[in-house]
Amino acid sequence: MPALRVDRDDRVAIITLTRPDRLNAIADDTLTELDAALTALAGDPGSGALVITGEGRAFSAGADIDALSALDGAAGFAAFIERFTDVLDDLERHPTPSIAAIDGVAFGGGLELALACDLRVASARARLGVPEIKLGLLPGAGGTQRLPRLLPRGIALQLLLTGEPLSASDAHRLGLVNELSGDAPALESALALARVIATAPAPASAAAKRLVQQGTEMQLADAIVLEREIVSGLFATDDAVEGLRAFREKRPPTFRDH
Repeated sequence: MPALRVDRDDRVAIITLTRPDRLNAIADDTLTELDAALTALAGDPGSGALVITGEGRAFSAGADIDALSALDGAAGFAAFIERFTDVLDDLERHPTPSIAAIDGVAFGGGLELALACDLRVASARARLGVPEIKLGLLPGAGGTQRLPRLLPRGIALQLLLTGEPLSASDAHRLGLVNELSGDAPALESALALARVIATAPAPASAAAKRLVQQGTEMQLADAIVLEREIVSGLFATDDAVEGLRAFREKRPPTFRDH
């Protein structure tokens, strides 16, 4: 049985983890299928936004414990976590803006998957946490590094050291979650947000991602130089010409690279 499926909502691609009986636990085949889906979508000009969600009552409870237990010691675990990290890095660097739609739990590797997305939307019943320390472990697919980049350092450490989760409302208050869907499924709000994002020209969306990701790792003066170079390049595109013309003519733009 496939570990995920890919659906389309006009210009929005929806990747759904499809192991509800295992709370969408992540194993090698999940990573293989996710990697293939991301590669296919990177070359798809019809995709303006990407939503990742889980089937059933969880986004993802994390790495498949049975699969982890079968690994060949530290070396086997290192190989698995390297593969996991590589796929999440590809998701973070993907040119298409991504949104995690979180219903139920996003624990451990499931939260790491959500952290690698650009934005996160959660329903009222969502819980987000990294319980690995209760198993004598820690997140190894970027969790210890992405959490303190999205949360205050003390809050990130508290989550890592206690293994206790955040509620959806606390995650939103702290800025880990962008929007709450209330009692409605997170996917509904995530799709509404994705449809807005998907109206933008793909080069501008990809440039926004690149500037935020690379710029925050650079000195401010260097990041501003990078911004000037990238935005100047956008100014010469057909879509920018159309956008400016449409603004002057007081009409909606018709973007070509869209």
